[in-house]
Amino acid sequence: MSKLRLGIVGTGAIFRGAHLKPLLEHPEVDIVAVCDINRERAEKIAKEINVDRVYADYRELLLQPDIDAVDICTPNRFHSEIAIAALEAGKHAFTEKPDAVSPEEAQKMADAAKQSGKVLMAMRNNRFTPASRYLKTYIEQGNMGDIYTGRCGWIRRRGIPGKGGWFTTKELSGGGPLIDLGVHMIDLAVWLMGNPRPVAVSGATYTKFANNEISDSAHSAFGDKKEDGTFDVEDLAIGFIRFENGASLQIEFSWASNIGEEMNFVELRGTKAGSSIKRGELQLFTETAGQLSNIIPVMGKSNVSAHGEHLKHFIDCIVRGAKPILTPEHGVDMIKILSAIYESAETGREVRL
Repeated sequence: MSKLRLGIVGTGAIFRGAHLKPLLEHPEVDIVAVCDINRERAEKIAKEINVDRVYADYRELLLQPDIDAVDICTPNRFHSEIAIAALEAGKHAFTEKPDAVSPEEAQKMADAAKQSGKVLMAMRNNRFTPASRYLKTYIEQGNMGDIYTGRCGWIRRRGIPGKGGWFTTKELSGGGPLIDLGVHMIDLAVWLMGNPRPVAVSGATYTKFANNEISDSAHSAFGDKKEDGTFDVEDLAIGFIRFENGASLQIEFSWASNIGEEMNFVELRGTKAGSSIKRGELQLFTETAGQLSNIIPVMGKSNVSAHGEHLKHFIDCIVRGAKPILTPEHGVDMIKILSAIYESAETGREVRL
């Protein structure tokens, strides 16, 4: 294989803002086709990047025998459908998060990947930041001891994306900030903890800002807003996850709530040290020479895109057979967690997994 011939399905803001540049700059990738249900949008990006083939139906793209892999950047509902179809067509598949909107669909994706022998990944860009990579090594060297609990979240004061559009329409998105933002920080926390198996969750969800038009977050620019559109998802979710090894994780995710400022974070507690990643900055809390110590690792500034680094890893797995940092089974566990938190919020009880 001289170059990985890639087809793009979905050419909206996340593709333009996070996928396009690293793919164009990758020496082993050739974007050969683009697809979007909005054909005009697809044609515009195709012209910009000098791609001849444009489709409005992903099924037509998947019929092309010279396409090796697809990059899926559609609304959440279609991630699993397109990924499964791609795998069944003999193509590798990379999809934006979340993997799927139900555990059943996530499992179908994992099964299709196993049967096809092709690489399947969903975006987990936060595993690829400098702080995350440093902390993973620090943990694997035994410096934090037994990690027994933690908390994570992504909370916004006012940052509802694409209000009235697919982001706030449950049929298309699967939910609100829990499924939109929760994938990022829950995955990072669980990965750093060593991927313990989740066994039970409890949670609550709230919708209090559906009629609020104020925004103070750049993230609210994602998605296409729709006047008088649908808003049938939560704008805040909180919860608690228990793992098979006895560890636990508190979570909080919001698009809108009355807080001081937007913040994303993962905090872990270990028997030898604790850690905190806030807005990408890492701090460690431990003991040295008989005294409590705070450590701020000096990693320097990085202009590397975490999205790009994950896409690069996906390509390495295909081209060079690199060991995947993320498996389809991780995706199944993630969607099980999110689905169970929604169930717990509806029923008012803990849900066993």
